[in-house]
Amino acid sequence: EVYAVSIVGPFPIAVTNLLDLTRLDLHNNKLTGPIPPQIGRLRRLRMLNLRWNKLQDVLPPEIGELKKLTHLSLSFNNFKGEIPKELANLPELRYLYLQENRFTGRIPPELGTLQNLRHMDVGNNHLVGTIRELIRIEGCFPVLRNLYLNNNYLTGGVPAQLANVTNLEILYLSYNKMSGVIPTALADIPKLTYLYLDHNQFSGRIPNAFYKHPFLKELYIEGNGFRPGVDPIGAHKVLELSDTDFLV
Repeated sequence: EVYAVSIVGPFPIAVTNLLDLTRLDLHNNKLTGPIPPQIGRLRRLRMLNLRWNKLQDVLPPEIGELKKLTHLSLSFNNFKGEIPKELANLPELRYLYLQENRFTGRIPPELGTLQNLRHMDVGNNHLVGTIRELIRIEGCFPVLRNLYLNNNYLTGGVPAQLANVTNLEILYLSYNKMSGVIPTALADIPKLTYLYLDHNQFSGRIPNAFYKHPFLKELYIEGNGFRPGVDPIGAHKVLELSDTDFLV
């Protein structure tokens, strides 16, 4: 295990010689430049935490060679380019944190094939595309509980097929460019607890089924074109993910 503080400068390539490493935690330093492709040598790595640095450039596809990875946190950096579809080659991946970067392009639908992925946060980037594209693979995201897509440039509507992602508990769509009506089918997601629709271009009514949902605690709707008489649910507070959520 390598845990370090006060590192300034480029990613320490020497670390990639530690072939037995299972945890690499360099979060909250001042690392700059790219992640080197040599990262792919750390085949036993289960946790890679580089959040809160100043890393930049595109993510090396070699991250897809870390077959034992369960936790990947690259949030709060300056990564750019597309989210590599090679992340779909990580069969054990449970937690994927990519928020607060400069990723562009579409979210690879291949991520839906990850059989263990419970949490995916790609909020606060420059991503485009639609949810329909993201969930187009049959049986996708089988155990996904938390899906954070907020603060991007996603368009299109909320497809009724999203109800097939049956384990969803948190769906965070705030601050995008999405439109259309909210399908009743979404209320069929059995444990849906937090639904954030605010600051998009949605219209119409919120189906009654949402107001009768046994688990739904919070429904944010402001900043849309919903009809009068559509009410939010619950106390409005911003969801903040703490570092403790990242502990293995």
